[in-house]
Amino acid sequence: MTLIEAGPAGALRVAPSILAADFGELGDAVREIDAETDWLHVDVMDGHFVPNVSIGPPVVHSLRRYSTRFFDCHLMMSEPGRYLEAFANAGADGCTVHVEIGGTAKLIEDARALGLRVGLAANPDTAFESVAPFLGDIDLLLLMTVFPGFGGQSFMGDVMTKVAAARREVDANALPVDIEVDGGIDVTTAPIVVSAGANVLVAGSAIFGRSAPLEAAHALRVAARAAQR
Repeated sequence: MTLIEAGPAGALRVAPSILAADFGELGDAVREIDAETDWLHVDVMDGHFVPNVSIGPPVVHSLRRYSTRFFDCHLMMSEPGRYLEAFANAGADGCTVHVEIGGTAKLIEDARALGLRVGLAANPDTAFESVAPFLGDIDLLLLMTVFPGFGGQSFMGDVMTKVAAARREVDANALPVDIEVDGGIDVTTAPIVVSAGANVLVAGSAIFGRSAPLEAAHALRVAARAAQR
């Protein structure tokens, strides 16, 4: 198991979400946007924590032959601890679990023991205080800007208060933590989230839902850079 480095915390990154790609041509879709991909975001849904089912470790393993990018796996699962090792062995570089399911400290410990980069996610209606105690133990904080489960939802701007709070805490304590946003991210909302303090932008429909995904990913990067502080 060879893990790919994520790069320095805080750098601006575009993370295309394969949830919006054509699963029948997933390898080609990933290759097409490679030049504008910093991380590849892999949404894993179990049909229990969220009302949808997507992919598992075998797909991650298959994708590895098509990409040498950092695999950022978002585990929207009720029992992610049962599958952390399988994802690590399949080629995941980082795994993000949800604070809402509980057992957070043990999940962080288990992911760290596997050599994974550790992420913690919070839904739009979860208070910042729920994730704040763990900021010193994680590498990535994912603040959802839609309720997880389905792609193509509308961006929830109210989450920017939480993004700004996270950025203040991370900067005040010089923590090597990336702040990621996911949901409704496009060329219009990218400057908003970056201005609030996010540095990793997950985008699915805004990239793979366009007729020219590579150009769409580039446009998203340009829009995000324009708002960098």
